Amino acid sequence: MKIVVLGAGQVGATIVEALHEDHQVTVIDLDAARLQSISYRYDVRTVKGNGATRRVLQEAGIDRAALMIACTSRDEINLVAATLAKKLSDTQTIVRTSNPEYLEAWQERQIEVDFMVSSELETARAVSQTIGVPAAKQTDVFADGQVQIVEFDVPSAGATTDAFDHVVGLQLKEATIPADSKVASIIRGDRVLVPRGDESILPGDRIIVIGSPDAAREWGTIVGRRDQAFDDVVIFGAGATGLEIARVLLNQRIRVRLVESREERAREVAEELPGARVYHATGVDTDFLERERIGLASAAVFAMREDSKNLYAAMLAKVHGIGFTIGIVHEPASVEVFERAGIDVAVNPRSVTAEEIVRFAHDPRIRQLAMLEGDRFEILDITVRETSKLVRTPFKSLPMTGSLIGAIVRDATVIFPHGEDQLEPGDRAIIFTESRRVAEVEKAL
Repeated sequence: MKIVVLGAGQVGATIVEALHEDHQVTVIDLDAARLQSISYRYDVRTVKGNGATRRVLQEAGIDRAALMIACTSRDEINLVAATLAKKLSDTQTIVRTSNPEYLEAWQERQIEVDFMVSSELETARAVSQTIGVPAAKQTDVFADGQVQIVEFDVPSAGATTDAFDHVVGLQLKEATIPADSKVASIIRGDRVLVPRGDESILPGDRIIVIGSPDAAREWGTIVGRRDQAFDDVVIFGAGATGLEIARVLLNQRIRVRLVESREERAREVAEELPGARVYHATGVDTDFLERERIGLASAAVFAMREDSKNLYAAMLAKVHGIGFTIGIVHEPASVEVFERAGIDVAVNPRSVTAEEIVRFAHDPRIRQLAMLEGDRFEILDITVRETSKLVRTPFKSLPMTGSLIGAIVRDATVIFPHGEDQLEPGDRAIIFTESRRVAEVEKAL
């Protein structure tokens, strides 16, 4: 497929990394240094110029492209470029936006692009899913919430629960694995282990699990020692991202408190979200943290504009008693810094936005996609064809390829398959696979 990507920033680079091996990609940007960097790393064509102009789009070959992804940090440039692309060609268009009003207008069919993805909404969903399984480093939901993919770090010491001892250190065939779940992968240092029956989960491993929501929570209790309900969340920073996170959590009937340093913005948010309590304060005011008993909250989300402020505020909140912290990071390098500093989960808005966009470039049978471990692995929700050679073959007889079918959706019902179960045409298979094998999985199914 020929794909034109407008924007060579972090979102664009992540999209190119995921797509360049299987597609012919052309990248447009005004920044020559960015284009040089991206062309050095990947086999892609680059065009320097304003992608919101006819000349540059034509130079990029928009008339021959099947897909255009407009993902710069400027909403208006993205919208103009995508609208112009629709006029010049039959290409499908995807637009990244940070403005909820644009998203609402598109949903009401007032903006003529094919798809629109909101960075703030995708970030809010990621935070919401993490709060649902607080022990997870990353989590995604599939099949309308009936299937959950969770990534856990197995603690290296201090885990003494009976459940932990019945899973960790034992061969998987002997371990008491939560029902309706499968271990999709065991990551041990730089090695990726296929979780066969004679393999074991060891302290210090990172594991990826596919299962029901109940099973995901049970796994969280086993490896994370966190089983409390998160019903009181404090959000530091009431910008566009913090506001969207608050809105999503309020819809889940979670108590939300917002801390905003700008007085005018605090007043605006208080009027917009009457269900939340909004404070005009900074996240580093120790008197405020003590006076409002912030440390008693179930969790805190740090969504300010600078990574350094988020990191310091999160560490200070931990000192005052917050047990679970989520940091919104804006630079890729900050993810590891946050994790090493003891912040429980780091969410990168640009990464989750790119993940949502990438699925549109895959086989149209793919309903949903999630990327794990920096695009090292992917989870696919793909519909099985009648002509697939894998249909009506018992799972125990399927070839061992390193990919794993964790769940099947059949007639809106989820099946967590065992050895005698079979794929049927029209099934939606939830599959864990290495990113480099995605094309093979698409072909096989």
